[in-house]
Amino acid sequence: MLDIKFIRENADKVKKAVIDKNIDLNIDHLLEVDDRRRSLLAEVETLQATKNRVSKEIPNLSAEEKKAKLLEMKEVDQKSDELKNWLKPVLEEYDKLMAMVPNIPSPETPVGPDSSGNIPWSYWSPKLGHVDPKEEDKVKEVPTKFDFEIKDHITLGKELDLIDIEAGTKTSGFRGYYLKNEAVMMQYGLIQHALKKMQEKGFTLFTTPVLVRDFALFGSGHFPFGKEEIYRIANSEENDPKYLAGTSEPSLLAYCSDKTFDEKELPIKMCGVSSCFRSEVGSYGKDTKGIYRIHEFIKVEQVVVCKADILEGDKWLETMREIAQEMLMDLKLPHRVLNICTGDMGAGKYKMYDLETWMPSRKDYGETHSDSNLTDWQARRLNIRYRDSQGKTRYAFTLNNTVIASPRILIAILENYQQKDGSVVVPEILRQYVGKDVINRS
Repeated sequence: MLDIKFIRENADKVKKAVIDKNIDLNIDHLLEVDDRRRSLLAEVETLQATKNRVSKEIPNLSAEEKKAKLLEMKEVDQKSDELKNWLKPVLEEYDKLMAMVPNIPSPETPVGPDSSGNIPWSYWSPKLGHVDPKEEDKVKEVPTKFDFEIKDHITLGKELDLIDIEAGTKTSGFRGYYLKNEAVMMQYGLIQHALKKMQEKGFTLFTTPVLVRDFALFGSGHFPFGKEEIYRIANSEENDPKYLAGTSEPSLLAYCSDKTFDEKELPIKMCGVSSCFRSEVGSYGKDTKGIYRIHEFIKVEQVVVCKADILEGDKWLETMREIAQEMLMDLKLPHRVLNICTGDMGAGKYKMYDLETWMPSRKDYGETHSDSNLTDWQARRLNIRYRDSQGKTRYAFTLNNTVIASPRILIAILENYQQKDGSVVVPEILRQYVGKDVINRS
C-alpha cells in the first residue's frame, strides 16, 4: 500500500510499476474514485460542522427558534445519512483499489515480464568461492561434478529409506511425503543450526502461529495477491476466518502491528520457525514428482523492521542475503543469487534476490531462499510505525528472507553429496545431529 498523496503526485511512476509488475489495476480509475471519496467526505464533514454549530446555538434560542433549528437539524441528519449511504460503496471500492497498488521497484531492479527476466548477480561453489557472472568459464565450473551416473533425490530417498512418497500420497494426497531416519535428523539439525546462527547474530527467536487471521495475510501482502495459495480453515467463523500461513513472515509482522516504536529500538530483528502450508494451485503441472514443491514444510524465516531510509533498507537486504548464503556455504552447496525482475517480484517488493541451490538431477538451480525489501509497503497495511529523532511518526521499512526451508534443501544435500556406491555423505555441520558421517544401507 502506498500513500494516496504520493500516488497523486507520482501517478506516472505508479502506472509504470503497475505495468512492469503485471498488476491488473487502473490508476486513473483509482484517482477518480478518490476524488468522489474526498468530495463526499468533505460534504459529510460540512454537515457535521453545521450540526455541531446548531447544537451549541439551541440552548440560547427561544421556543420558536428552537423548533425551526430542530427541523433544520432533522434535514441535516437526513442529508448526512444519505451521503453516508453514497459514501459506503465508494470507500469499499477505494480500499479495494488501494490494496492493489504496487510498490515502486528500485532503480537496480531489472524490468522483465516473468522469471525469464531475472539476472544472475553472483555464484558460489566450495571449490571456487564467489564467482562473477561475467566469468562464464568459471560459472560453468560451479555445479558439482560427478564421474558416475547420478541418482535423483527420489531414488536416493527410497533406496536409503529416507523418503517415502508413496505412503505420503496415500495418507495426505498429491504432494504428500514422509521423511524417515537420517532425513529427519538432518532436517531438525538444519533448523537447530539456523536458529543458533540467528541467535548469535542478535535476532529474537520465535515459534509463530500458523493459524492466522486475514489481517495478517493482508498486511504481509499475501492477500489479495496469491489468496488462492492459502488454505482456509473450513469450519472457521465466517466473520473471523482463519488461514494456514505459508511462512512465519505474516505472524512476525503481525506481532509488530499497530505499534509505534522509538527509533532507538530499531532495527527489530526477528527469526521465526514454523510449519508452512501452501496449496500450490498456481503451480499446477510443475514439479509433480519428489519433494521440491509440496503442501507442507518447515521453514526458518528472518524478518527485520528498520527505520524508513533507503540506504538502511539496502544494508539490511544485503545482510540478510549474506546470512542465507552463510547457511549454504556452511553446507558447502553450490548456489547462485538472482536479481529478481519486476514481473517476478510481487506487488509489494522494492528490491528482491532469490538464492538458488544447484540440484544435479534437475541439471539446474532450484530456488531455496527469497530475500526482499518492501520499504514501508507492508508497514502501512499493518500500521507499524516509529518516532524518529525529531519526534515525527513515520512508517517503518520491513524486510524478510528465508534462513532455511526443509525438505526442499534436502534435495540439494542428497544429490550433491551422493557417492558412486549409492551412499550419501552427511555435510560436516550436520554430523553431530545425524550421528554419522555417511548414510548407507549396505
